Amino acid sequence: MKLSDYVRLLLLAAIWGASFLFMRVAAPVLGALPTAFFRVLLGAIGLAVILLILKTQADFKGKLKATMVLGVINSGIPFLMYSVAALLLPAGYSAILNATTPLMGVLIGSMFFNDSLTRKKAAGVLIGLVGITLLTTTGPVTLSTTVVMGAMACLVATSCYGAAGFLTKQWVADKGGLDAKLVAFGSQIGATLFLAPFFAISATANPPASWGDSTVWLALAAVGFICTACAYILYFRLIADIGPVRSLTVTFLIPPFGVLWGVMFLDESFSTAHLYGGGLICLAVWFVLSKSKPKPEPAGQNVATS
Repeated sequence: MKLSDYVRLLLLAAIWGASFLFMRVAAPVLGALPTAFFRVLLGAIGLAVILLILKTQADFKGKLKATMVLGVINSGIPFLMYSVAALLLPAGYSAILNATTPLMGVLIGSMFFNDSLTRKKAAGVLIGLVGITLLTTTGPVTLSTTVVMGAMACLVATSCYGAAGFLTKQWVADKGGLDAKLVAFGSQIGATLFLAPFFAISATANPPASWGDSTVWLALAAVGFICTACAYILYFRLIADIGPVRSLTVTFLIPPFGVLWGVMFLDESFSTAHLYGGGLICLAVWFVLSKSKPKPEPAGQNVATS
């Protein structure tokens, strides 16, 4: 990897870490559903502007429906879950729990996509569960039903991310591929259309007590345009340049930024639970993402090659 690749990884981690800060600002005022809806809507608008500036032809090669469904799984549901978590948990907690995405990918892959569960991956999952337990039971926020519900919302989101990785490969990558910018744009369209009717019903039947001030809308603009539109372009560009496995190392870097922004701008507390719980989760992710040594071939056995 080049120095510029490391810089882009750090920048992406800082941007995605800040998304938990911005949702923590907007969600308590507007509610979880409006926050999630405006995030994907502004993300779609931002990506449309980027495509126009780059003069990218909107040729989805018959995969628009697939990318839109992926958007529901990879953006619509997760963003709603993280908006729910923003009502219940400090931003640093959500950022650390977001790091369980590869662990959920391992579990979902082994259960539904015939992906092998090696001992190393299984050990990573177990270590990750210990880290989650340590964070939620010994952190600065007292363990309660609210904390558990917030943590479960984050885990639902990371489960969706884990499933979306396999579905993207099956529906898009293995069928000739598609420009990453179009995948991102189509997914945000799908997420917007998915959340729109729920938002309309909610806004009509039970509108927020307040639609917020300029601070709330600046936070929404930041999470939509910067943390969604620009971040997706940066992430998919990294995948193209350094590969998906190396790009996933951004998962290690998001929690420190998420905790840092929460401490700096929201006066959230920092404790050893962040350090130990987050450290165990990052160790678990390393177990999952690092390559296992291939099993040695039995003596005397010939391996066919083509």
